[in-house]
Amino acid sequence: MPEIEMSPELALENPVPGTIRERATSGTARGLELVVVGSLNMDLTVPVTRLPGRGETVAGAAVVRAAGGKGANQAVAAARLGARVRLVGQVGDDALGRELLAAVAGEGVDVSGVRQVPAATGMAMIVVEDGGENMITVAPGANSLFHLTGRDFSAPATATAKATATAPATATAAGAGIGLGLATADALLLQLEIPVATCLAAARQAQAHGVPVILNAAPYTEALHDLLPLVDLLIVNESEADALCGGGGADSAALTALGPRAAVVTLGGRGARGRDAWGGFEVPSFQVPVVDAVGAGDTFCAQLALAHAAGLPLAEAVRRACAAGALATTAHGAQTAMPTGNQVERLLARAS
Repeated sequence: MPEIEMSPELALENPVPGTIRERATSGTARGLELVVVGSLNMDLTVPVTRLPGRGETVAGAAVVRAAGGKGANQAVAAARLGARVRLVGQVGDDALGRELLAAVAGEGVDVSGVRQVPAATGMAMIVVEDGGENMITVAPGANSLFHLTGRDFSAPATATAKATATAPATATAAGAGIGLGLATADALLLQLEIPVATCLAAARQAQAHGVPVILNAAPYTEALHDLLPLVDLLIVNESEADALCGGGGADSAALTALGPRAAVVTLGGRGARGRDAWGGFEVPSFQVPVVDAVGAGDTFCAQLALAHAAGLPLAEAVRRACAAGALATTAHGAQTAMPTGNQVERLLARAS
């Protein structure tokens, strides 16, 4: 497929800090409610001309601080695409935690399900060289302490909390129950940067409410196998699929044999392949000028979750996810590069 020229309508621009960007007024996300249970990190990124070797010091440019973590990234991506999103997770009761909450809530995400606890907020230290290759070290902090059970999740969901330039985001205090808000949710989206037992408790609550469970099984851990029978849609990359299947290749048929009702394997710049009850398929990627691939996978997951919740055939949902993920590579940053629903619609129209 030839590379698609980025017109002004498709090109992304960074949002003004503290404001809510354009929301989709068309497409599959409109009117959908998504609950995301996952991690929140503060990302510290240093651009360098080349990555350092073992024991080497390399001078970099100015450090960039931005909200991150797979849970927060996927929540923001879904909100950009036009959904109503509730994020459930945990940050430290510290300055970084408060800054992180304000940034995510400033995107229109309900953060009243995020607990503030006496621990350090999760952080990711990222070094990115010219060309996009990177090295990442994560200190999970409060994310690794997010141990909740079904009883913790059974509390009523509190009112939506949003941050503005003058009013900080409001989270849940440590020790309080967290309502998932599944009574009106269209889907539950999980990742594995928090304890698997917490994901398992959330998935069981979703199953009890008849809410589809979508799992981005990243990063891979052997403990996730008990979670798979509760999953409606599994999303993994090739290395995660290989680990799940015990080696020998990323086979979507082998993945569905592990318990999930459908599975999608992302293939980076080659698109994605998937399988559900109607069979297997492959979807090619959208060829766009790539600037920075950070956050593209999380954008893909958010769009796929929304399209799947909207009832689209899986192959069509994956095509939309490939379009959203491609657009997320055309600007710098993770959350700052995430597209709106209207931009995804325009790319799909131009590529058809």
